[in-house]
Amino acid sequence: MSTRLKSIDVVAIGLMTFALFLGAGNLILPPSLGQLAGEELVPATAGFLLTGVGLPLFGLIVAAKMGGGLECFTQDLPKWAALLTGIILYLAIGPLFAAPRTAVVSYEMGVLPFMDENSDGSELQALYSAGFFLLSMVLSLFPGQLIDTIGKFITPLLVLVLLTIAIGVLVDPQGDIASAGMHLDESAFVVGVKEGYQTMDALASLVFGIVIVTALRQRGVEDRADLARYTVVAAIVAAIGLATVYIAFSYLGATSYNIANGAENGAEILSLYIPAVFGDWGMIILALTIGLACISTSVGLMTACGEYFSEIMPALSYRSYVVIFTVISTVIANMELAELMAITRPALVVLYPMAIVLIVLCMFRDRLSRPRVVFAFTLVPVLMVSIVDGLSAAGISVIKPIVEIYAYLPLQSSEMGWMLPSLIGFVVGILRSDLLVRREGMV
Repeated sequence: MSTRLKSIDVVAIGLMTFALFLGAGNLILPPSLGQLAGEELVPATAGFLLTGVGLPLFGLIVAAKMGGGLECFTQDLPKWAALLTGIILYLAIGPLFAAPRTAVVSYEMGVLPFMDENSDGSELQALYSAGFFLLSMVLSLFPGQLIDTIGKFITPLLVLVLLTIAIGVLVDPQGDIASAGMHLDESAFVVGVKEGYQTMDALASLVFGIVIVTALRQRGVEDRADLARYTVVAAIVAAIGLATVYIAFSYLGATSYNIANGAENGAEILSLYIPAVFGDWGMIILALTIGLACISTSVGLMTACGEYFSEIMPALSYRSYVVIFTVISTVIANMELAELMAITRPALVVLYPMAIVLIVLCMFRDRLSRPRVVFAFTLVPVLMVSIVDGLSAAGISVIKPIVEIYAYLPLQSSEMGWMLPSLIGFVVGILRSDLLVRREGMV
């Protein structure tokens, strides 16, 4: 018999989901976007909300509708393609990119500002990374306790600190939006859309669904309708929380030009802005915010990766995979933030279009007569374009002739040239499906 949750547990699940998504990129990207956009803050933030909030929300709703995680999203792909997609996706949002970024950001923003200039930064970062992921591992080893450890303890404290920052920024902005802003090479909305990619949250929505479902089942919720309903509620709570943080932090960036002109990234903007608002307490507030946000996301990523790999390769247990991925993340987390972001971007250029199209296709899957056919015709051209875009973003010059050809695609200059090929592939897939249905009807 399925258990009905109390209101406090439903809220805790929503807060847990919010904390899982609110990681490193979610805090450092909006300030840099706001400073870059200046007077174009509204369209830039709207674009960011579209990919940084809208897509993850959409992804979780689809996950709730389908009743599972990535395996449901990829069920219409060939088995080898589904397996390869899962491995690449989980490694990207787990130990190779997203998880190490949580430690790097929390170190550079929460620890480094308190250190003496003569301190050995590399050794200190190594020690911090080890401690950070040790805590993450301990929490990840007990996935059934995530609602209590994150939803009822860590997240409420995080929300309180974030509200303090938001109110401080609104009451005492450090500049005028009109005096901020730099030249944009493309529309502010498109810039916001592309920055929203960097959060990795659309990718995370494909995998966090199973984390939420697991937590719910640990609480005795077994009915599929209840699982879907609670997951949607959690998604909505998370979306509201993320949107609030993004708007506040984008405004922070837009009013930071006077005190953080020339900052290399959002982490540096926050490190200059928050102390200006809160004085000596500023760095402590910022360190607490970053630490809580990053550890929550790291736990969610380690949990999702452990559950996935223990399912597809059960030779090792869930806890064994958590330990392995923790060690890998610890090693990679010794890079500098700028280096890690530079490596991450080409991978996101490849993965994000695939994730977006996969989510949209799954939303309408039950209306397709031949889902496998439509998925194939839609995803293949997207993959062909996004792989070239990713190689180009990585600076691979050998593909320059192909890049020049792809330049004629609509929106290709904004790295969204995959949209027209995907639409054409979708239409062709629908027509092909109808043709197959007619042929079968004639037999």
